[in-house]
Amino acid sequence: MQKIMPSTNSPIRTPGTTPIHETTHETMKAIARSDYGSPDVLKLEEVDKPVVSNHGVLINVHATSVNAGDLHLMYGTPLITRLIYGGLRQPKVKILGFDVAGRVEAVGQDVTQFQPGDEVFGDLSECGFGAFAEYVCAPESALVLKPKTSSFEEAAAVPGAGMTALQGLRDCGHIQPGQKVLINGASGGVGSFAVQIAKVFGAEVTAVCRTQKIDKVRSLGADHIIDYTQTDITQTQQVYDLILDAAAYRSVFDYLPMLRSQGTYVMVGGSIPRFFQIMLFGSWMSKWSGRTVKHLGVKPNQADLLLLQEMLTSGQIKPLIDHQYSLTDLPLAMRRLEQRQVVGKLSIRV
Repeated sequence: MQKIMPSTNSPIRTPGTTPIHETTHETMKAIARSDYGSPDVLKLEEVDKPVVSNHGVLINVHATSVNAGDLHLMYGTPLITRLIYGGLRQPKVKILGFDVAGRVEAVGQDVTQFQPGDEVFGDLSECGFGAFAEYVCAPESALVLKPKTSSFEEAAAVPGAGMTALQGLRDCGHIQPGQKVLINGASGGVGSFAVQIAKVFGAEVTAVCRTQKIDKVRSLGADHIIDYTQTDITQTQQVYDLILDAAAYRSVFDYLPMLRSQGTYVMVGGSIPRFFQIMLFGSWMSKWSGRTVKHLGVKPNQADLLLLQEMLTSGQIKPLIDHQYSLTDLPLAMRRLEQRQVVGKLSIRV
């Protein structure tokens, strides 16, 4: 079998992953970058089109979406992201984007789950990113079939945010039917899925958002809504079994009195200082308070993608899409995401 070598114009595999494509002189359009920085570093370029290897799937990308993780990689902050993905001074991941939905153009001879023409969606964060392009290659384990009832734009909004919400509630929060669950940041990408998935698990859900987003969040099925611009959630005297914080911008200590004894606080998004607070002191907080304090490290996997696919097909979850951008306008979408005013997800049409 021909030895596969990564191209400098194609996604670089993360440590511990296997390259699944080579490149030829055939080109495609992609949003690429050569430096860390603001959305200004993102440029529309002609780059080598990937060619499928024996164990890869070549996808003609129809849609993708932007996530907070893309912002962290774009800026190279916190510094640990540069250590994980390589490139302390200049990024090795040239083409960002890990949510993908599209049509299979070709498959390698060792691929058994898909064939050309299949409509798929998936998460590329463990296999080199690269979704901000017309074509991308991925291992079949990163993909599942797209529900026929969902558009490409809807499917592309699901993988990263949906899997974060699912694993935060189920794996970290150990959510149970009948529990009282608070979702902070309920109008964001992760939060909007968390509200819906918590309802699937049979929880009583209180969603926290600002005034302008209340109607959208109510449409997701939340039992109660707190407008944080009018009410300080820490002063409501309510207690919860589980708090999922998708917008962690205040100290964890503020939330501990809101948890029942043996309750759980899970951070899935927010500020870098809050992340390090929990990473460094979460274990101590748990012992001191009698409540569990955790942050989520998402582990993309096909089994969870299949579960999200099932929820999509049955109508149990539906992406809340704020706005759709073209690939050329992707820097605008990243700026909008930075402003933290998005309701749900921003979709990118490729």
